[in-house]
Amino acid sequence: MLFLIAFVGAAIIALVLWKAMNSGAVEFPQPQRQRPVVRPGRPARVSGPDDDPDFLRQLDEKVRRRDEPPGS
Repeated sequence: MLFLIAFVGAAIIALVLWKAMNSGAVEFPQPQRQRPVVRPGRPARVSGPDDDPDFLRQLDEKVRRRDEPPGS
């Protein structure tokens, strides 16, 4: 008889826990993704100095001036 009471009690507890987990009463809100703000008039991609043609040209001129022998 004691085993029957323990079995029925465990079954009731399992049923209550199963219902509590599957009820969907607790719903967690999904995080809202914010879109990045694109300001007009600003470039979407920032270029570094190694992508800038003017910087590369000035760098090339400096290297040429350094490599030239003095007096030429």
